[in-house]
Amino acid sequence: MMPAARESLLDAAFRALALRPWAAVRMVDVAAAAGVSRQTLYNEFGSKEGLARALVRREADGYLAGVERALAGHGDARERLVAAAEWTTAAARDNVLVRAVLTGFWSERLPSPTLSAVPSSSAVPAQRRADGPLPSPGDLVGAVRDRAVAVLSGPGAVRAEAADLARSCELAVRLALSCVAAPVAGEGGVAELVRGALQRHPADRSGQ
Repeated sequence: MMPAARESLLDAAFRALALRPWAAVRMVDVAAAAGVSRQTLYNEFGSKEGLARALVRREADGYLAGVERALAGHGDARERLVAAAEWTTAAARDNVLVRAVLTGFWSERLPSPTLSAVPSSSAVPAQRRADGPLPSPGDLVGAVRDRAVAVLSGPGAVRAEAADLARSCELAVRLALSCVAAPVAGEGGVAELVRGALQRHPADRSGQ
């Protein structure tokens, strides 16, 4: 199957999830909405569980791609960490699956695939990846931290500077996650919270 067709199926599954609980989402309806046969859907994902895993993997990957865009933006390291924190809260607010993978809370409406790898006999590379381990909240925090260090630490950064930057990033992400659970009232929101926390942190001097 062409990647575009796989994306169409995942889009259809995501739209279906917005309308009804995952337990009530039928594979035949997902296939019809994507304009393919049910057999094609099963060939691609193997099962409804496989579809769920692929959907969760895609949304987690999309969140991380957004983090990378934020980190690649303008401004000093602190402002780019602020942007990553703002993206984290926005993505969790707007996407129920991103919220679930970031917080570890899976409501009864959502699919709840096991995070550990499952046996896979799929001939589809993307599905074999989806059948591998899915990220826990701690995994995502670590992934964001590692990406920030890679992007924001200069080529001549010493180990201590990279460690300081890693702590700054983890602080920013964890503050963002706290705002997902308990939104900040008033103007500024997570951005002002993160700026204040990082105001005198070594991250201000990194990634110039």
